[in-house]
Amino acid sequence: GIIVPLFSGFGKEAIRVRLEDSEAKFVFASDVSYRRGKEVDMLAELKAGLTPTVKQVAVHERGDRRGDHTALSEVFKTGGDYVEDTEAEDPMMIIYTSGTTGRPKGTVHTHDGFPIKAAADVYFHFDIKPGDTLSWITDMGWMMGPWMVFASYLLRGSMAFFEGAPDYPKERLWRFAEEFKVSALGLAATLTRHLRSIGTVAEPGQLDELKAFGNTGEPIDTESWLWLYKMGRGRIPIINYSGGTEISGGILGCYVVKKIKPSSFNGASIGTKAAVFTEDGRLAPPGVEGELVVLSVWPGMTRGFWRDPQRYLETYWNKWPGVWAHGDAAAVDGEGFFYILGRADDTIKVAGKRLGPAEIETVLNAHPAVAESACIGVPHEVKGEVPICFVVLKPGYEPSEALRQELIKLTEEALGKAFGAVEDIKFVRMLPKTRNAKIMRRVIRAVYLGRNPGDLS
Repeated sequence: GIIVPLFSGFGKEAIRVRLEDSEAKFVFASDVSYRRGKEVDMLAELKAGLTPTVKQVAVHERGDRRGDHTALSEVFKTGGDYVEDTEAEDPMMIIYTSGTTGRPKGTVHTHDGFPIKAAADVYFHFDIKPGDTLSWITDMGWMMGPWMVFASYLLRGSMAFFEGAPDYPKERLWRFAEEFKVSALGLAATLTRHLRSIGTVAEPGQLDELKAFGNTGEPIDTESWLWLYKMGRGRIPIINYSGGTEISGGILGCYVVKKIKPSSFNGASIGTKAAVFTEDGRLAPPGVEGELVVLSVWPGMTRGFWRDPQRYLETYWNKWPGVWAHGDAAAVDGEGFFYILGRADDTIKVAGKRLGPAEIETVLNAHPAVAESACIGVPHEVKGEVPICFVVLKPGYEPSEALRQELIKLTEEALGKAFGAVEDIKFVRMLPKTRNAKIMRRVIRAVYLGRNPGDLS
C-alpha cells in the first residue's frame, strides 16, 4: 500500500481534501492524545473529514471513546495475507504540501527514493552511526516524521519520540535528550525561539551524549542560533538543514568537517548541485539575493504530483530549462556559505509548516459574506510567519468585529488551529490584481509591511 501521512492538528477540511485526492481506503489513528496534562480528542475532526473512499478506520484505543471503528489491537491479531512484491520505482508514499495556488500538492515518493535520500542526509550531515539515536521534534504528518523513521532504520540506529509539548515542563526537552541518550536532536527555529523566550536551560551533563543539533523548517535568526550554540556549551555543532517535502530531505546543509557560520549552510546536501539564480537565470553574485535552484537530479526527488504531472512540471521545471526552481529566496556570501532568506513565492511558513494561501482563501471564500480574499505571511517573532488575510465583502454586508472573529474561527475549524489559524482579518474594498486578474499578494505584503511594492506596470 501507499502511505499518506496526516498532521495530527489538521481540521476536517484539510483531512477531507487529502483523503479525497489520494482515495485513501484505510486510516490509522489514536482516539486521544495527551498534551499539557489534558486529554485531546483525536477522532472528532478525523470523522468529520472522512470521505466515501475510506473503508475502515483502525484506532489505537487509549481513552474511553467507542465508535464505529476497528480497534488497532484487533488488526494486530491478524497476520496479514501476504507480502507485496514491488518495484523500486513503485510509489511508496504521498506527502501533501501546500503551494501558492490551488489544492495541496501530493508529492509522490518511491521505495528507492525517499528512504535512501533520508538515510544519506542523516549520515553525512548528522553523523548518525549504528547504535546512535535520532530525534526530531516534529509531527509524523510532516515530512520530517517519516524522514526520521526511514533514516534511523536504514542506518541501524534508534529513534526517540515523545508525546505532547516539548516545554511541559519547560526543561522537558533536555531531560528527554539525557534519558534516551539522543545523539542528534532536531528542532524548528520556532521552537528554538520559544525555548529561548521561556528561559529553559540544559543542566551540565544533560547533553553529554548529543553530538549535533539540527535546525530546519525555516531560517533561524542569529540570536537564536547563538543561544542554541551556548546551550551546547560550544561543543555541539548546529546543522542547519533546508530542503522540502518534494526533495525527501535537504538541498542545503552543514558538514561538521567544514567551518560553520551562524545561521548559514556550508554546502549542498550529498548528491545535490545547488546554486542561486537571479531573475534572468544567471548565477547570483556573492551577497545578491536570488532563488535557490538545483542543477542536478537526485534519488529522493518527488516523481511528480499525484495524478497531476502537468502541475508538477509547471511548479518546478518551467522557470528555467532543465533547472529545479525551489521557491526559496537565498544568497551566497563571498566564502561560499548559503543563506535562506524566506520564500520567493507566496507560500506562508507557520512554525516551519508550509501553508498555501489558497487553502485559507478557499475556506474564507465559502462564507456567504465574502466575495474574495487574499492571504499573506507576515513576520512573527516566535512562529517565523503568521497569516494575515484581506477580505472583500459582498454587497449588503458590512465589516464588523463579530464577522472578523467569525471568519478567524472558520479557518481554525476547517484547517486546524495549529495549521491554518489566521492571525488577523483586514476588510478592504478591493484587492490589487494583474491585467489577467491574478491577485498580487506580493504587492499586498509589501504595502502591509511598509516596503516598496516594486514594479506595478
